[in-house]
Amino acid sequence: MGPFNEMKQLERKAKVLALLQRNDLSEWARNYWGTVFDTIAMTEERYNARVVTTWKNIRKQQTKDWL
Repeated sequence: MGPFNEMKQLERKAKVLALLQRNDLSEWARNYWGTVFDTIAMTEERYNARVVTTWKNIRKQQTKDWL
């Protein structure tokens, strides 16, 4: 994860939208990718909060692995 980049986030949304427009997705896949589309961070504040949460989760997992 790098610094917030609005264009990169728009590219991600466009790729997920293209996937959602396919006719061969299962209901599960459509729901999954719909959630991904809806939760792509479009503000720097939300993006940074997600980065912090992700790294906290990684560190917790690493700590568990050491025990």
